[in-house]
Amino acid sequence: MILTAPAKINLHLRILRRREDGFHDVEMRLCPISVADEVRLEPRSDGKVKLTCSDPTVPADESNLALRALRAFEETTGIRRGWNLDLQKYIPHGAGLGGGSSDAAAVLRGLNESCDFPLQTQALEGLAAGLGSDVPFFLREKTCDASGRGETVQPVEFPWQLPLVLVKPTFGVSTPWAYQCWKDSQELRGVLYAPQLCEWGIMVNDLERPVFEKWTMLAALKMWLLDQPETRTALMSGSGSTMFAVTHSGAAAAALAERAQVWCGASTWIRVAQTL
Repeated sequence: MILTAPAKINLHLRILRRREDGFHDVEMRLCPISVADEVRLEPRSDGKVKLTCSDPTVPADESNLALRALRAFEETTGIRRGWNLDLQKYIPHGAGLGGGSSDAAAVLRGLNESCDFPLQTQALEGLAAGLGSDVPFFLREKTCDASGRGETVQPVEFPWQLPLVLVKPTFGVSTPWAYQCWKDSQELRGVLYAPQLCEWGIMVNDLERPVFEKWTMLAALKMWLLDQPETRTALMSGSGSTMFAVTHSGAAAAALAERAQVWCGASTWIRVAQTL
């Protein structure tokens, strides 16, 4: 079984408050995009589970979220079989694009189908929420508004297919760190943090404040993207480090991506994509 695990962008991310459990209450709109991992799930006859991954920097042990999803499915259903689980990674990690969470959701979908659907939708979503805040969103496979710590999701109508340029530097950003530093962080002078009003809704990300304060080059990248003629709006996705621009057309995205590669350097990961 081959499953597609799409990346996501946050069209907006507002932090409402820090909760007593250490998490934060948020309001987000998450949108799947055309960049995707490929998750291959094949049965084994010996009862063992083997995880392989095309990206050597991604852990291929029990800490991997996709394998944790498999173990959680086993624990919840009592179904234990042998599996080859292979992750072909096209979504960089530490990027704010949700690659690990999407892989985990794909594993849950694939296992549930392969085992003749022992879990109904509500139970599967509960299992997903226990793995990570973004995993329930990826089960829905469509644009959603999220609340709580991000695990409560509601699909929304989203008729726009937005052309995108994704730009991720060589470093990643820790999501827990970004949230921990949010409250005491300060805005940088000359950087646009205010909501950008678009026909598909507001574009704003409260985590830009702590992330830009530490990695000022991301703030410079956002302002550079906003200054380009192809760009309609630009924002950081999730906790970063990916910045993305919504452009006027697919051709404009291709032109911007080419120029961004020159501006950022050859080691920067840049992709043209679109919302799904």
